[in-house]
Amino acid sequence: MEKKQVWKPGNMLYPVPAVMVSCGDKEGKKNIITVAWTGTVCSDPAMVSISVRPERYSYNIIRESGEFVINLTTKELTYATDWCGVKSGRDVDKFAAMNLTAASGAALQYAPIIEESPVNIECRVTERLELGSHHMFLGEIAAVLVSERYMQDSGKFELNDTGLVTYSHGEYFTLGEKIGRFGYSVKK
Repeated sequence: MEKKQVWKPGNMLYPVPAVMVSCGDKEGKKNIITVAWTGTVCSDPAMVSISVRPERYSYNIIRESGEFVINLTTKELTYATDWCGVKSGRDVDKFAAMNLTAASGAALQYAPIIEESPVNIECRVTERLELGSHHMFLGEIAAVLVSERYMQDSGKFELNDTGLVTYSHGEYFTLGEKIGRFGYSVKK
């Protein structure tokens, strides 16, 4: 048996998506926060979650507006993703500093999409759970916008061709080699 060390309880669930979450307040101020603690909640209704520390600038914007957009990140967006995670919107306009375009989406009133992202998931907050160091926002998906650049003539969206980025233990990675597809283990 391989020898293992016992560590104190901590989050070691990796890799995770590294996404830029955009938000906007009722006065028109827009911001981006980088989030790695995000995930699928359920498919019907389509819901996701993001976990944010209450002291973060975006926290109150999301809490008060009730909206956020999960913008998937790519290799080309990795620098901006990291930068938006270490700078505060209290001090700088992240859209301007990173040359990102805040655009209106399809369903939300305050939170913009990041135009450069290949997938924008527009969400309305349904619940906020105070869980400790982070509070979890549950969001019902109001609309999903996908870049037509990755659409095949057949109508299939080639998500895995967008250059998606993941985060693992303090480092960013692009997706690697495909090693299977859903159900391949039981396919005859």
